[in-house]
Amino acid sequence: WRTFSFVAGLAILATAIQPSDSHDFTSHMLEHLLIGMFAPLGLVLGAPITLILRSIPPRTGRTLVHVLRSTPAKAATHPAVLLVANIGGLAVLYFTPVFGIADSNPALHTLIHVHFFVAGYLFAWMITGPDPGPDRPTVRTRLVVLGIAIAGHAVIAQLLYAGLFVQVEATPDDLRAGGTLMYYWGDIAEIILALSLLLTWKPNHHNNTGRSVLLRTAPELHA
Repeated sequence: WRTFSFVAGLAILATAIQPSDSHDFTSHMLEHLLIGMFAPLGLVLGAPITLILRSIPPRTGRTLVHVLRSTPAKAATHPAVLLVANIGGLAVLYFTPVFGIADSNPALHTLIHVHFFVAGYLFAWMITGPDPGPDRPTVRTRLVVLGIAIAGHAVIAQLLYAGLFVQVEATPDDLRAGGTLMYYWGDIAEIILALSLLLTWKPNHHNNTGRSVLLRTAPELHA
């Protein structure tokens, strides 16, 4: 099932980045949902880092583990940082001139897609990813963080629907359609994320640091 999840994530990502003749806001919102939420979730649940650790020499594995536990990795996966990157990134895109600039600047447009994908991947890993990495907060804290993310997405979607504070050149109908898409399909992605966390959570299995995953996948790394 991890292989299926990973392949599905790749397929979703490939679909989202295909060139399109449609430039309406609804199409943009669909791209955002696929690139920033659904594709990262599929890839994260595929556990690619665990597979890599099972496949590489022990010395390389120790180096990778060191990188995964480094200070920059801990900073990049901190819940506050990821909330700002995800919710704050959406606010900057839709409530400042950035959207209009990106629409005529392919390099910035690509950079925004990369940002959404990386932020979405790290957020999905922080909430429920099976791969080892930096210390993660408790399950209760992760559920609270996910709740804040859901609320943030809902507020932005409602503002888009109402056309309030929005700096996007689109018709009111297009904004409403994009806001509706973000509201409902964003909720679906976040519900899947929450269910994944609850289904894989084992109260007596201390896996926050990823130590047990490493012991199962590559015990020689700890020799």
